[in-house]
Amino acid sequence: MVVLNRIYTRKGDDGSTALVTGERLKKSDPRVEAYGTVDETNSIVGIARLHTGTWPHLDAMLARIQNDLFDLGADLATPPKAELKWEPLRIVAAQVERLEKEIDALNADLEPLKSFVLPGGSAAAAHLHLARTVSRRAERLMVAMIAEDPEAMSRECLAYVNRLSDFFFVAARWVNDHGRADVLWTPGANR
Repeated sequence: MVVLNRIYTRKGDDGSTALVTGERLKKSDPRVEAYGTVDETNSIVGIARLHTGTWPHLDAMLARIQNDLFDLGADLATPPKAELKWEPLRIVAAQVERLEKEIDALNADLEPLKSFVLPGGSAAAAHLHLARTVSRRAERLMVAMIAEDPEAMSRECLAYVNRLSDFFFVAARWVNDHGRADVLWTPGANR
């Protein structure tokens, strides 16, 4: 259980932050950048949810994702080789599988895609597209970490964030009247 009695500690005034292990890293460290971008994604999902209340089952999916994003952040803030006296919180395959099932369920209702989709159509869709692009940035940061150290995180972390951006894309189309209100790209339209 997390207990936050005091919000500021002044320990980060030197530009560092602590991982779950207590190890301190620069706030510009790729690991901190990755979990910070996951946190940013979570905030955008919170904004998207302001517009998804008319779809309770989608809003429930987004609420689960917000919780998962905290799990993902905790996983990224705990290096895999950390020696801890407790079992660290990790993303598990079941979370990835749940996302896949939810993507499939939403996608079954969609009109087939005939063009690339521009972000927009409705407030909910625009915010879900923003969540998609920020989650893709988190994924790129995570891939860069793995390029430096193949054991920087579990494969489930990377799989989860990869599915997550797919979920946001499908959900954005779903809230746009099952794709019928999507804003489609017209190549060269303004030449």
